[in-house]
Formats: sequence, structure tokens, C-alpha cells
Amino acid sequence: MGNTTRHRPGRTALAGAAAGLLVLVGAVSGCSAGDGGDGSGRGGQSATRPERKTTPQWKANPSSIAAVGDSITRGFDACSVLADCPEASWATGNDPAVHSLASRLLGDAKAAGSSWNFARTGARMADLPGQMEAAVERRPELVTVMAGSNDACRASARAMTPVAAFRADFERALKELRSTLPRTQVYVSSVPDLLRLWEQGRGSPLGRQIWKLGVCPSMLADPEALDTPAVTRRQAVRTRVEAYNRVLKDVCGKDPLCRYDGGAVFRYPFTATQLSRWDWFHPGKDGQARLAELAHRQVTAARPPSG
Repeated sequence: MGNTTRHRPGRTALAGAAAGLLVLVGAVSGCSAGDGGDGSGRGGQSATRPERKTTPQWKANPSSIAAVGDSITRGFDACSVLADCPEASWATGNDPAVHSLASRLLGDAKAAGSSWNFARTGARMADLPGQMEAAVERRPELVTVMAGSNDACRASARAMTPVAAFRADFERALKELRSTLPRTQVYVSSVPDLLRLWEQGRGSPLGRQIWKLGVCPSMLADPEALDTPAVTRRQAVRTRVEAYNRVLKDVCGKDPLCRYDGGAVFRYPFTATQLSRWDWFHPGKDGQARLAELAHRQVTAARPPSG
């Protein structure tokens, strides 16, 4: 037999065979050319599915509370004449007669060190961003907001805060909070019905005398006047308060961790007995207790109010 020379396959032939094998495996597995491997047909894309963004859930048991707003949250005239009384505040006070929101949620012992009141007597919505900035430093799990009465209570109806400015200031306050604390919850109280305040207090000779000192002139000036200009003025103030409340509802509604009270405070049928006997305007301790009760009901509810 003559010598026979065996020819080993070269590298090029081996590479071709390997490529053919891969094509065959691909055909059997059902992956077409350009398939990303997840069956989507998106060539070149990662097979990992994008994370689903979950809507943050409302917690009915926050462990710390900060309050922002105006004189109502400061407890003004609830304990003594022309003075703040933060211990009687509906939001963060420690007076057992009020049983504040902080006391109801945290317990009296814990509330003392885990609740803070940054509200200021006389504050308007324009002051809220600065108060919110201060609140952020405490990193609370819940912030309560009650502001707007002083935007309507001006020297005249014409001097009330424009609705657009009210909206811009409230949006700025929430943005201040969210820039640092995206997970903090916010409870927003509606602005009280100032027309009901006039209706409840005008029957008191003492109340009428006190109002003449300059308490909310846009609504309470000339409390006994029932002529057309007086009625028109009071209705203009009420209409503006209603507009403010629509702003609060709308802006808060765009934030999944913000709860507007659905108009609960605005609609609450308070009586003269729940007003301060020093000014017949601010809530007394009984009025503060009712505000705390309303807030607690909203904060601990399984779902936000529909109103």
C-alpha cells in the first residue's frame, strides 16, 4: 500500500462548523435573528425587565410630626389674650383637653420629643415655603398644613391674596419638602368657612366690639350691616376661601403622599362655644380639640376622603 496522507481540517473549516452548529441550536430553541433573548424581538436590548415603580403607600402610624401654618396651629388666644398657646395646638399640643393629633398618633410621652410646631401667627401661604424648610431639618414622617385664613382675612376684600399667587406659594412649599423628603406624608386642612364664623359670632355684643379692633376686616368689619355692599363683601371673601380650597385639593391631589381633608374643616358646623372668648375668631380649646379629631380621622383612614 502506498503512503496515504491524512489532511487535518484547518481552523477555517472548524470555525465554519461551529457557526453552523450555533445556527442549528438557535433554530431549535425558537430564537430568531435579532431576538434579545426575552421573546420580545427587541434586538440588542437586555433581557432584564425594567423595574416597576410602585405607588408609595400611606402609613396611618407616622412616628414623628411637624406642623406648619398660621395662628390657628399656634393655638393663638386659646389660653390667654393675644398670646400663642402651642400647648393647645390641634396639631402638636400636649394639653389633655385638646388631645392633639400628635398625642393621638404618638402617645403623650413620645409626642413631646417627636413633634414640632413651625407655624407662625399672622402667616400667609407665602410664608409656608420657609416654614417647610425649617420642618425638613427635623425629617418628620408627617407634616400638617393649615394655612389660608390670613390670605382671606385682609384689610379689604380687594387686598386678599390672588388665587394664582396662593397656588404658586403652596406648590413651592411642597417642592421644598419633596426636594429632601420624598417619602414624608402631608395632611392638608381646608381653610375654615369665615362666613360661618361671622354668623356664629355676630350675635355676641362682646364679640362685635372685639372685631372692631381689626379682626379679619374683610369679613368681620361692620358685623351688623346687612346692606348689599356688606353682603357682597362677605360673599366675595367666602368665594375666595372656596377657591383657595380648590387649589389645596388640586395641588395636594398630584402628590401620592399628600391628603387633603376633603373640605372637612371648611364644612364643620362649629358653634360660638368653640371660639376663643378673647377674640371670637380663633378656636378655643374645644375648637382645637375638634380640629385634632378631624385630622386624626383623616390621617388614620384607609383611604383619603373623596370630597
